[in-house]
Amino acid sequence: MIPLNKKNLALLSQLRTNSRARLTEMSRTTGIPVSTIHDRLKAGFEGTVTKMTALLDFRSLGYTARATIILKVDKDHRGAVSGFLSASPPVNNLFKINNGYDFMVEGVFLTLVDLENFIEDLEDRFAIRDKQVYYIIDEIEREKFLP
Repeated sequence: MIPLNKKNLALLSQLRTNSRARLTEMSRTTGIPVSTIHDRLKAGFEGTVTKMTALLDFRSLGYTARATIILKVDKDHRGAVSGFLSASPPVNNLFKINNGYDFMVEGVFLTLVDLENFIEDLEDRFAIRDKQVYYIIDEIEREKFLP
């Protein structure tokens, strides 16, 4: 675990803002020497940075339906449901949760019909005890922590 000092927080913030910036630019912005930034990035920030990725505008790619689906599943099916959801292409994020529910799924679909078919398929395959579907209408903020 990295120490949460000002310089490490500044570097993490810079990475969250623009992980493609040149090391010299990051150095100027954060006040951390280029060699230190390079060493920390090469070491993967000791497991703190788990994945460098791009944030996509799904609508511009033609994916018009997004939803968060909360599921309560029979205890005997939790492993199978987890495996199914992990392998499902429309699943963007998958979380194990508490307070009476088991999974929270963020799915990205071409159409609402695709979303409904996904939910029907899930219910046909597994003993889903309860579900709640929240359609994502608009994205207000995303990946804002430590900007």
